[in-house]
Amino acid sequence: MAHQGAVVLAIVTLLCIFINMSTTYADEQQWCVAGPKASVDDLQKALNWACGVGGADCSPIQPNQPCFDPNTVADHASYAFNSYWQVNKKKGGICSFEGTAQLVSTDPSHGGCKFPFDP
Repeated sequence: MAHQGAVVLAIVTLLCIFINMSTTYADEQQWCVAGPKASVDDLQKALNWACGVGGADCSPIQPNQPCFDPNTVADHASYAFNSYWQVNKKKGGICSFEGTAQLVSTDPSHGGCKFPFDP
């Protein structure tokens, strides 16, 4: 009887681990984008930092590249913020950019512009 109890406990434990892993994976599907209330000036400063010191890959938001359009500071900042955060989130990087950014769970990719995602 004790053996059956141990087997049931093991099965329940494995199910809990599986459910937790599934939930964690779903929670990790996030992108870092410009916040809707951030000013253009603040976004531009954060964009400059992300593409400079921050080391984000900003080549896709250059003219004639897939993420250049729409050509707005908010759209370019969203791409740069996400590029930085996807690379740095596992090293403790946060999605803040002086309060100009936010996490979203909907993929912001559009047309030929694919936002990086690293689970």
